[in-house]
Amino acid sequence: MIYLKTDEEIELMRIANRLVGATLAEVAKKIAPGVTTLQLNKIAEEFISDHGAIPLFKGYKGFPNALCISVNENVVHGIPSDYRLKEGDIVSIDCGTKINGYCGDSAYTFEVGEASPEVKKLLQTTKEALYIGISHAVEGKRIGDIGNSIQTYCEAKGFSVVRELVGHGIGQNMHEAPEVPNYGKKGYGALLKSGMCIAIEPMINMGKKNVKFEKDGWTVRTADRKPSAHFEHTVAIRQGKADILSTFDLIEQILDKR
Repeated sequence: MIYLKTDEEIELMRIANRLVGATLAEVAKKIAPGVTTLQLNKIAEEFISDHGAIPLFKGYKGFPNALCISVNENVVHGIPSDYRLKEGDIVSIDCGTKINGYCGDSAYTFEVGEASPEVKKLLQTTKEALYIGISHAVEGKRIGDIGNSIQTYCEAKGFSVVRELVGHGIGQNMHEAPEVPNYGKKGYGALLKSGMCIAIEPMINMGKKNVKFEKDGWTVRTADRKPSAHFEHTVAIRQGKADILSTFDLIEQILDKR
């Protein structure tokens, strides 16, 4: 069942999603060589709680932390740990909040110091693919149009698209119908209608598309251990143009100051 949101519900979702953006910006201030991923998690959890919200991921099916933090070859769902970030690492940080009964979900992949030119290209391509996908998230199109546009763009740049993990509907629950793959055929899949809210999240690998699920039950890494990038926005389907409920603006203000 796909739930269409009212304008009032979408505004409540915008509050939750803007808080996610603010949380990721707060974390971005501290990303540097020598910092542990657990330290980043602590910053986020305190920031979310201080703003009267619930960290959406903590306790979800037993997940232990407020953030999913995935470094280098880890694609998604990395568990914060005592791992200390190193110069040249990339770190994907996925964050969710719930406030006023509605959810926010967004992700951003950061460079630690200065990444290699090849890795920079991976990050840039993944982020560009997100916005290309969003450009198809409008009333009258289909889910396949979003995935096809992401897949076509990334594969043309020499990268591969993870198949086992997909975006999703979102609202009062973090995961709702429909699933939103980052690959697919134009004109296929669920019809997009105004009021649908979905999280679009390209997960793009530098090497092959294959992934492995680690023994911790959560972390997903590339099979060839080459880097992977992940960017995510929550959007509301509208006529003519998607309404992006989450934001990277605060994050990029921090990054621009470095």
